[in-house]
Amino acid sequence: MKHWLVKSEPFKYSWDKFNQDKETYWDGVRNYQARNNLKEMKMGDLVLFYHSNEGKNVVGIAKVTKEYYQDPTTDDGNWVVVNLAPVEALKNPVSLETIKNDERLKNISLVKQGRLSVMPLKAEEFDRILELSV
Repeated sequence: MKHWLVKSEPFKYSWDKFNQDKETYWDGVRNYQARNNLKEMKMGDLVLFYHSNEGKNVVGIAKVTKEYYQDPTTDDGNWVVVNLAPVEALKNPVSLETIKNDERLKNISLVKQGRLSVMPLKAEEFDRILELSV
């Protein structure tokens, strides 16, 4: 199993809305590196849900429920989506500041490539973020 982090601006698609929907396809990715990451996602992979711009916090855990397919919001065959479903909210959101100040997380893409919207995490990075939420 692999681990991931996806970013969404809360005013566009929030953790609360995601929980109301119970499942969604992750659309709107228009960056080739992020698209390639979507293509690597497999059923059951765990995904951290990050609120970008407002809040700047990891707020929950999701899982991949359907592997990549054509993005239904565009006819351009370059773009894909995966389906995600919420698993659980974090007890305490983990801020970008906390992540940046943690020695074990200083090299993750969230810190190094701030504009990337879909990124892989090593298992130990994923677990460390969860530890910080307790």
